[in-house]
Amino acid sequence: MSVKIAILSRNASLYSTHRLKEAGDSRGHDVDVIDTLHCYMDITRSRPTVRYHGEELPYYDAVIPRIGASITFYGTAVVRQFEMMGSFCVNESVAISRARDKLRSLQLLSRRDVGLPRTGFANRAENTHDLIRHVGGAPVVIKLLEGTQGLGVVLAETNKAAENIVEAFMGLKANILVQEYVAESGGSDLRCFVVGQKVVAAMKRTAAPGEFRSNLHRGGHGEICKLTKEERATAVKAARVMGLNVCGVDLLQSANGPLVMEVNSSPGLEGIEKSTGKDVAGLIYKFIEDNAKPHKTRTRGKG
Repeated sequence: MSVKIAILSRNASLYSTHRLKEAGDSRGHDVDVIDTLHCYMDITRSRPTVRYHGEELPYYDAVIPRIGASITFYGTAVVRQFEMMGSFCVNESVAISRARDKLRSLQLLSRRDVGLPRTGFANRAENTHDLIRHVGGAPVVIKLLEGTQGLGVVLAETNKAAENIVEAFMGLKANILVQEYVAESGGSDLRCFVVGQKVVAAMKRTAAPGEFRSNLHRGGHGEICKLTKEERATAVKAARVMGLNVCGVDLLQSANGPLVMEVNSSPGLEGIEKSTGKDVAGLIYKFIEDNAKPHKTRTRGKG
C-alpha cells in the first residue's frame, strides 16, 4: 500500500529526518520533507488548506510531525491544520502540546498512578525551603520547564545550594521543577521507544564521567538493554496517558520501581537505532501502514 506522507521538520539533513525519508522511500511511499515554519494556513470554512512557498500543498494520507521545542506553538498549529484536512497525524497536535508541557505531563501521569520522582513546583521564593524538604531534601535536581536535551538541569548537592539556585531561577522569572535525586539510578536512565502502544526498542543511557545527565547530547553513551515487564508496562502506560502513538519515554530505575522522567513527542532516532541495531524508522512506517487510510482521490493542491 503506497501512502503519500509529509514529514514536518526544520532540517532535512538531520539524522532522524533523513532516516524517516529514506525508510519511507524504501517502502514505496511518496514522502515529502516540509519545513514547518514555511507552512502557512488558509483557515477557510469547509476547506482548510496549507500553503507552502506560494502553492497549496496536496492532500497527505499521513503526517509525521518532528516539532522542536522552540516552535511548539506554531508547529502544533500546522499539525492541527493537517488534522482539519483529514490527514492521519502520527502524533496529534493536542498530544504534542500536552507532552511538551513538563508540568502538565507530570500532573497527568500522577493522576493515572504512573511512577514519578517526587516533584515540587512553586511560584514564590519563600516557599523554597519547604518545597525542597517535601521532595526529600538535598541532593535534588532542579529543571527548567522549557529545557531540552539536558539543558537547564542542575544537581544541587546541599539544601542551601538548592535554595540559592531556585531563588536565582525565580529571580529570572523562570519556571522550574524541583525533583528528588534518585541515587540508585547511578547516572543512568532507560530510553524506551514506543510505537503504537508497544516498546519497539530500548537502550540504557549512561552519563559521561563527572556528569549526572545521561543525555547523549551531553556526552552520555547508549547501549541496548532488556526491560523488565514493569518497565515496559510503565513506558506504554505513560505514552497512552499522553495520547502519543510515537514517543520516547525516559525511565529511572529506582528502589520503588521504574519512574518516568519525561515523555518526548519527537524522540531522536540516531541513538536508539545505533545502540539497538533496530530499524525504528521502518517500524514507524509499519504503524502508519496499519492505521492510515489512503485518500481515494488526491485532488488537493498540485501534488
